[in-house]
Amino acid sequence: MKLRGRQGERGQATVELAVVLPVALVVAVIAVNALAFFGTCASFDRVARQTVCALATAPASGDDTASLALAVEQALTRQVGEQGEVQVRAEGFALGLTRFTARIEYAPTLFGLGMRSEIFGVALPPLVHEVDLVVDAYKPGIMF
Repeated sequence: MKLRGRQGERGQATVELAVVLPVALVVAVIAVNALAFFGTCASFDRVARQTVCALATAPASGDDTASLALAVEQALTRQVGEQGEVQVRAEGFALGLTRFTARIEYAPTLFGLGMRSEIFGVALPPLVHEVDLVVDAYKPGIMF
């Protein structure tokens, strides 16, 4: 039995493409989502700190921590937009200090399209990032 030249290799490139293409697409989706999440975290850190500094370091006389947290959350939601779901929590700390914890939940996408929250029965939780800032309401402008 003698194989005639390249005739035995027909379709090899097609089979290789069929095997490699799905793997390459999965790797590309993971890489794009990771970079988008890191970019969202970096901008959220900056925006959250600026918003807390602007709204919570010198509260009005009748404002409590809950109303300040709500104001910060609304401002962050306007600034962050569609990048993720924002939550802000404020809690009293020692010696009149207040800790603001801003949290963003990022849901991975398929190149901008929404993805399912479950694949083959495995839940895909959103990626979460938090940033903390402690401020002193009695001394405006003092942050820790």
